[in-house]
Amino acid sequence: MSGHSKWSTIKHKKGAADAKRGKVFTRILKEMTVAARMGGGDPNGNPRLRAAIAEAKASNMPKDNIDRAIKRGTGEIEGVTYEELTYEGYGPGGVAVMVETMTDNTNRTTPEIRHIFEKAGGNMGTPGSVRFQFERKGYFAVDKKAVTEDKLMEVALEAGADDLQTDDPDVFDIYTTPDAFEQVRQALEKNNIPTLEGKLGQIPNLYVKIDEAKAKQMMRLMEMLDDQDDVQNVWTNFDIPEELMGE
Repeated sequence: MSGHSKWSTIKHKKGAADAKRGKVFTRILKEMTVAARMGGGDPNGNPRLRAAIAEAKASNMPKDNIDRAIKRGTGEIEGVTYEELTYEGYGPGGVAVMVETMTDNTNRTTPEIRHIFEKAGGNMGTPGSVRFQFERKGYFAVDKKAVTEDKLMEVALEAGADDLQTDDPDVFDIYTTPDAFEQVRQALEKNNIPTLEGKLGQIPNLYVKIDEAKAKQMMRLMEMLDDQDDVQNVWTNFDIPEELMGE
């Protein structure tokens, strides 16, 4: 899972800037609002909302923020109505890219996403063109300074996690099935193991290696997509040379 782990490493390093911009919380708040609108405000009967709340808690979101997002979704509080759109495409070197968005104006979002792909040397594809290369999984990132590998492995695997990756020099990567996501989150919380990130996402089944020139283009594409206001998540299957991580 090197491609995902490497991009996660970079995202963790810029996490402080993301937090200041409110990007992380904004994404999760939108997800909870839409989940509540579609399936109701009771997480016990709404698996999607339950997962979104788990992600919010894993990201240390205040309870008041969570409650307000749910009430906006159920209509108890007035708010913007978002539409979900997933864009599929290719980055430099044939790298597969999935872009999950929530927007209140598709006429704005679609051309902006297409422009970003083209500007960074990629192109938008048709629905289904790359989705088959990904599998939906739960994901947690844990700072290696916060817990030993043996302790984390014991807690995570006992709670139902599929895998624990240690390739990242600073972060442990935990992967779960969507159904086990909440159980693992609760186990980490119960054992006082803080998470840097916790989410359900699209994890690649295979990876595409690209050279230095294309890697720089790919990083530019990822950053531009990540900075677009309507983008919720970006998933990709790139693998880039280890020496570029320092840059």
